[in-house]
Amino acid sequence: MAPHVIITADDFGLDLAINEAVEKSFRHGILTAASLMIGQPPAPDAVERARRLPGLRVGLHVAVTGGVLPVLPPGRLADLVDRSGRLPTHLTAFGLKLAMSRAARRQVHAEIRAQFEAFAATGLELDHANAHQHFHLHPFVLGSIMRVGRDFGLKAVRLPYEPLWLADAVAATGPRAGRMEAAVWALGARWMRRKLRAGGLACNDYLFGLRDSGQIEERTMCAALQNLRPGVVELYLHPATRNGATERASGVGPHAQEEFASLMSPAARAQLLALGSTVGGYRDIPDTAFASLAARGA
Repeated sequence: MAPHVIITADDFGLDLAINEAVEKSFRHGILTAASLMIGQPPAPDAVERARRLPGLRVGLHVAVTGGVLPVLPPGRLADLVDRSGRLPTHLTAFGLKLAMSRAARRQVHAEIRAQFEAFAATGLELDHANAHQHFHLHPFVLGSIMRVGRDFGLKAVRLPYEPLWLADAVAATGPRAGRMEAAVWALGARWMRRKLRAGGLACNDYLFGLRDSGQIEERTMCAALQNLRPGVVELYLHPATRNGATERASGVGPHAQEEFASLMSPAARAQLLALGSTVGGYRDIPDTAFASLAARGA
């Protein structure tokens, strides 16, 4: 049985070079979905591109960390933002703050609602939700996404679980996965899967991109595709058409162009087609309406 494959670009809306990569790799490559960071200045450009690409499945990339801008005015997020009005960068400290501060929790919940509202205002259909830096592994953040998401038709959430058998199969192209780290992620993912299922939300069975995050080159992509097993799998990347000083300052990664090239790779496309899989987004999981990648043209 072939897997259902979702190939996603994260940080859509963070930088124009990312937006360009999303459009080009959907039109001419193997990209099927994107996660929109709605509160950043290039987000309106991303929305306009998505409207021109009705087959692109777009979800909300909830951002409450990472030093990015919030949707709400900084004055309403006094317990979250720094002096420049940006969201926290130290994940452990922020996680502890959420555990201890009722005010911080109220502000995070309000910001998450504001991001869902901003996404809804675009008129785009919501395919899924996830969180920047996988911070929806935090119990409060996941709970808030689930509660707010119900009001906006949320049907699916990314499960950040990369199995060791897949990481090891691709290990020749990168560093071998650490067992202790993998065990911690697996425990968190198991808890999250139970929460999502109890809440009536769909999720992927596993993903690829966690241990190679930001550096998935062509051979890594091909190796991952070659070793997929049945189930719903999401491969996520952070592509951009360029990564000069301006782009890096906004958060574009040093290997973003290589990730873009892997999405545009004829070899990766051939490997994906050879799977005979359905491809698309989370809302395509139950059917095969989006199954023919070849029908989109080369």
